[in-house]
Amino acid sequence: MDSISGGELPRMLLSDQAYERVRRSILDGTLSPGTRLVEAEIAKRLGVSQAPVREAFKRLAHEGLLVSRPRRGSYVADISAEDAGSAREVRAMLEEAAARDAVARFDEEARATLETQVGCMRQAAATGDLAAFRAADMAFHRAVVTLSGNRYLPRLWDVMESSLLSLRVVGDPGFTGSWPEMAEAHQSLIEVLASGNRGKAAAAFRDHASGQEAYPA
Repeated sequence: MDSISGGELPRMLLSDQAYERVRRSILDGTLSPGTRLVEAEIAKRLGVSQAPVREAFKRLAHEGLLVSRPRRGSYVADISAEDAGSAREVRAMLEEAAARDAVARFDEEARATLETQVGCMRQAAATGDLAAFRAADMAFHRAVVTLSGNRYLPRLWDVMESSLLSLRVVGDPGFTGSWPEMAEAHQSLIEVLASGNRGKAAAAFRDHASGQEAYPA
């Protein structure tokens, strides 16, 4: 848990900052599934009382990133293969709908936004920075959901985002294939959006999200 050290936090919004520190360590894989987190220990490392850490733990548990076990403490969530499969199924439906509508709104600005994230993925793949790769991957898909123009889809994505990351559905750290090729798979998705074919785009994003393509997303 040394990664969530870093000196005393400012007195404002302590629970928010404790939340961000612990959340980042979970999402980048520093704190692995099953790791027990002790409020007192983390509070000491961050230079705060236990109260803001307790609030942070509640938020993380609500997002599904922590599991609280009575009389045993809090643990980083360990997600089953069944849960991961369910998440992929829901995500595939959401992205299929988003891509179908995003085609009609795709323009040069949208291309630039998405290609910026692909560029970040390429750079992260070259340097082996998994956290950066996953952040860019998530930003790419969030941008497509927003591009759909459906105001409800981004809300659903926001609800799912932490769970997708904790489930390792986006940028799976267990992936043993080529990270550069995974980045190029996202460039291919851009070209599908640019094709103007709504059905083709919907199918491509559905398969990408459900893991039916060559590279997990």
